Amino acid sequence: MVKEERLIKIGNSQGIRLPKKIISKYGFRNLVFLEETQDGVLIRAAQSEKLNWEDTYKEMADSEQGEWADWQNMDYT
Repeated sequence: MVKEERLIKIGNSQGIRLPKKIISKYGFRNLVFLEETQDGVLIRAAQSEKLNWEDTYKEMADSEQGEWADWQNMDYT
């Protein structure tokens, strides 16, 4: 998607306004990363050091992959 936006004056600098839909879609918060590329500027959401529940679950599941093999050999009687 290509969307045209005007530069706006912010103090002695200039900036752009991002639509709320884009801010929500990409998880932008108070801090973003700007990366200069050959084609322009890439804006990325800053990753929080805190894991959310989904990431925590995935990390736990990945770390416990081989730990359940012993359960197959248990005597349940």
